[in-house]
Amino acid sequence: MKLNKKNIRYIIRHKKKGESCATIAKDIKISKRRVEQIWKEYQETGEEPIIGNNQGRPKKPLTPEEVRIIIEAFDRFKFGARMLEPIIEGYYNIHIPHNRIHRYLLSEGLAKENVKKKKRRQWIRYERKHSMSAGHIDWHEDTEDSIKVCAILDDASRKILAGGEFANINTENSKEVIDQMVENYWPIRPMRELIMDHGSEFGAHRINEKGEWDGEFKQHILKYEIKPILARVKHPQTNGKIEKWFDTYQRFRKHFSSFEEFIEWYNNRPHGSLNFEKLETPEQAFWRKMPPEAIFGIGHRLFGL
Repeated sequence: MKLNKKNIRYIIRHKKKGESCATIAKDIKISKRRVEQIWKEYQETGEEPIIGNNQGRPKKPLTPEEVRIIIEAFDRFKFGARMLEPIIEGYYNIHIPHNRIHRYLLSEGLAKENVKKKKRRQWIRYERKHSMSAGHIDWHEDTEDSIKVCAILDDASRKILAGGEFANINTENSKEVIDQMVENYWPIRPMRELIMDHGSEFGAHRINEKGEWDGEFKQHILKYEIKPILARVKHPQTNGKIEKWFDTYQRFRKHFSSFEEFIEWYNNRPHGSLNFEKLETPEQAFWRKMPPEAIFGIGHRLFGL
């Protein structure tokens, strides 16, 4: 039976008559321990105990040291409370529950309530097994200062392999980002496939009735034996990994003095879609997911092994 004001008055009245807690508990179908708690509180305060919502244990305030750690961790990683909890435990060797972290971030204007996140969502993550198996390329325009951003993200590790900030979205700049990736990573392992949308900067807006398309950008990546894969029309989930990265860019790029510094920060902070229990970063996942033959090839070229 749910305890209410009527039951509380019953407990107090019959305890004053000298009845035992066990007898009262049996009469109103609650635990003996609960009857004892009600009677003890009445004896200490002289008033009927108040029941209802928000009558539980008082919230424990954060200590100055906990506040310092939360601020330092947030400034460094720019994560919300759920992901800051294991990061703080891993890096600072102290456990602060994420609900307490969230309350503090809310009070400082560093977080906001998201109703959608309170609903349980069912989803399945699809990703490649090995690094450099497939990448995502796309463009994004910064809404604050109209800077155009192009980047290539590795599907398996979430590492940003190449990118840049430009004044214009066009094919030439898209090719420049491809060349940057080739220069930095082809000695390790060439990328097999590249996923893109139907943007004109990729020439993929000219698809004929047979579903075929061609263009300067496509020929440029075919030169490097990269297979182009077009995302489904009106299906942004196909390129969702890099869209999510653009959201991170939009929120945190302003905290860094250069694009390169931002990429370095992103690639070397823990990522929620990787082995987050071990605080794995995209850089670490890139090498963990590299095929053994690629690692062997690097060793052979460097040391003749």
